[in-house]
Amino acid sequence: MAKLAVGLMSGTSIDGVDAALVRINGSGQQTEVELLHFITLPFSKRDREDILRCTDPEHSNVPLVCHLNFRLGYLFANAVQEVCRKADLPLEKLDFIASHGQTIYHLPHGEGRYERSTLQIGEPAVIAYETGVNVISNFRSMDMAAGGEGAPLVPYADYLLYRSEDKGVALQNIGGIGNVTAIPKEGVLDDLLAFDTGPGNMIIDQICQIVKGEPFDDGGKWAALGKVHYPIVDTWMESGFFTKPPPKSTGREEFGQHFTEKIIREHQQMTANDLIATTTYFTAKSIADGYQRFILPRFSIDEIIVGGGGSLNQTLLQFIQELLPDITVRTQEDLGFSSEAKEAIAFAILGNETMNLQPANVPKATGASKAVVLGSITWG
Repeated sequence: MAKLAVGLMSGTSIDGVDAALVRINGSGQQTEVELLHFITLPFSKRDREDILRCTDPEHSNVPLVCHLNFRLGYLFANAVQEVCRKADLPLEKLDFIASHGQTIYHLPHGEGRYERSTLQIGEPAVIAYETGVNVISNFRSMDMAAGGEGAPLVPYADYLLYRSEDKGVALQNIGGIGNVTAIPKEGVLDDLLAFDTGPGNMIIDQICQIVKGEPFDDGGKWAALGKVHYPIVDTWMESGFFTKPPPKSTGREEFGQHFTEKIIREHQQMTANDLIATTTYFTAKSIADGYQRFILPRFSIDEIIVGGGGSLNQTLLQFIQELLPDITVRTQEDLGFSSEAKEAIAFAILGNETMNLQPANVPKATGASKAVVLGSITWG
């Protein structure tokens, strides 16, 4: 029977809460999904600053984490209520809510005396109480308990929705961090390859905020006016993350504010547009490098389908196409889908698998010892 669900996503870009209202039929490889409505509720300036402070070990504190866990719970509940209101759907018609939460810190390999761990906040009890709907949350922890990195998790949904008998397809998400799901022609689930490619919009956005006073490079207009300093990009590409084979994941811990501040400090002679152009090319180069190192030696890719906020950056897309000239680069919109809604839809699919007691991680992508049922259920 068809289920109605809302998938919630708040990513590393920290721009707002994405809420996708979907109708889901079936589960596993019989899954069919229809997007009914989608909204993004932007974070207020204060909430965004609090989240950024919470993700920074030098400025975070326990009361702030505690406060934000509940504050985000209310914001996520508001997003569910708003998307249902705009779709003219009573909350009681929802079967479940799937909330990824806001990643505060991610230690896929541990660090010194700290255990391998991950933390996504946005209290599910608040969401469940405010909406009266069952909530699936905490998707990453069970994969980590099974020895995985807890990321990437979207590849399972990518496989269900985009596998092809005719061509090799790569789903490239460009949010704060970039990640790819590569599916060979006629591939089965165990054939796909998925990993974080490195920075997505994270560094570009932070540079824009500092040197332009704007939240992002709208359409890539400033990058298009700037000059790329290729030797500097080559230096940044020497990071050990890029040469590390999958499974691998990353986040603000490696490419966050400290990385951006270092760029600005070391390259004060560069113009604002040159800085933006060079960091935009860095994102494109890191994506192309991941394909050339780890995907293309194993199987061919005919088409890259880009989603996430980065799909709106025309200069970034142009750089990717130039670096991978033999592959067609398209966006979700080219296929009649929504780039912004893609990850929220994916977590609705993962939540549906949880409700059906079906494993939904891809051990080959995360490094887990086996497939496991993801998520914790909080009853509405």
